[in-house]
Amino acid sequence: MTGDPTNEFVGLAPAAVERGGVRSHRRHLALLGVAVMAGGLGLGIFWGIRSRSAADSALKQTTAEAAISLVSVVSPKAGAPTQEILLPGTTQAFTDAPIFARTNGYVRGWYVDIGAHVKQGQLLAEIETPEVDQQLQQARADLETAQANLRQAQITADRWQALLESDSVSKQETDVAVSALSAMKATVNSNVANVRRLEQLQGFQKIFAPFDGVITARNVDLGVLINAGSNTTSGRELFHVAAIHTLRVFVAVPEVYSRTAGPGSSAMLTLDEFPGRTFHGTLMRNANAIDLASRTLLVEVDVDNPGGELLPGAYVFVHLKLPKQVASVTVPANTLLFRGEGLRVAVVRDGRAQLVPVTIGRDYGTNVEVLSGLQPTDQVIAAPSDSLTSGTRVEIAPALPGAAP
Repeated sequence: MTGDPTNEFVGLAPAAVERGGVRSHRRHLALLGVAVMAGGLGLGIFWGIRSRSAADSALKQTTAEAAISLVSVVSPKAGAPTQEILLPGTTQAFTDAPIFARTNGYVRGWYVDIGAHVKQGQLLAEIETPEVDQQLQQARADLETAQANLRQAQITADRWQALLESDSVSKQETDVAVSALSAMKATVNSNVANVRRLEQLQGFQKIFAPFDGVITARNVDLGVLINAGSNTTSGRELFHVAAIHTLRVFVAVPEVYSRTAGPGSSAMLTLDEFPGRTFHGTLMRNANAIDLASRTLLVEVDVDNPGGELLPGAYVFVHLKLPKQVASVTVPANTLLFRGEGLRVAVVRDGRAQLVPVTIGRDYGTNVEVLSGLQPTDQVIAAPSDSLTSGTRVEIAPALPGAAP
């Protein structure tokens, strides 16, 4: 070798250095690519996990939201401060009496017909009683005979007592005469009573009105045979008299309203034949006992009827006022749930359904009256599902425009 070895190495150094730099640069690029790939892979895994977690959360939220029932609610309507109940009733005459004969005979004449207004003591009819007349004549004759025998017995007894003072007759004979006098007095009294009985029977020949009223039935005619009494198959009702100046109406009040049916309470009557008119009455008395069969209280309402417009036997509606302490609300009938433990209504409280027991009063068809269990501020679920239970989460549906509250 002719050159300096150092120079040879010096001449070769720049090329080697250049090659080494290239390799180092490539190594750095490879590492950078690996790092980038690792970062991208990690970022992809991170976004995948995050997306899956978000999807799971969204699914859980959707499932939870789907589990919440969407319900419509209504608010109970508070009852009026003063309410009334409407009950059916039938008018009856204040006094109603069938008139029967108290003696046997034939109708001689009748003087009133149906619809006639009569006064107390007015003659209605006359009965001809020939048999009673003959019996009375015989009884009077028997009385005269007994009175004659009594006078004779009195004379005999006085005579025997006077003779006894002088011992002209025995004590036994005098006692017999005095006893005969006593027996004759009893006979006279018996005949007097018989004459009075027949005179009274003869007095029943004339039929009089027992009170002021109207004749509602006449079942007699001239010459008809009349038998005394009302408990015989042959006895017939001659007349029927009804006092209609005041009418009675008997009403069966449900037990839940029995406290309102106190004597002195006012009532109003309406009739179909008098549209737009009301008749005022007063609750006079009640039975003070609940009927076990119907669970009602029988009350009597008296109505003044001076003009006779109201007729006995008419079908009426009785309006009884309810006091303020009988508070109630009304809800639609489709809010009721019929469960084995009793009647329930579902209300929304703190986002959950709660089943509350209620007591209903009157049924209006589409609505019902609730006497206890609800307040006007409650949110009642309309048309609840039969499977609805207490504690179920619910969401109130928005009210439709124009929908009733």
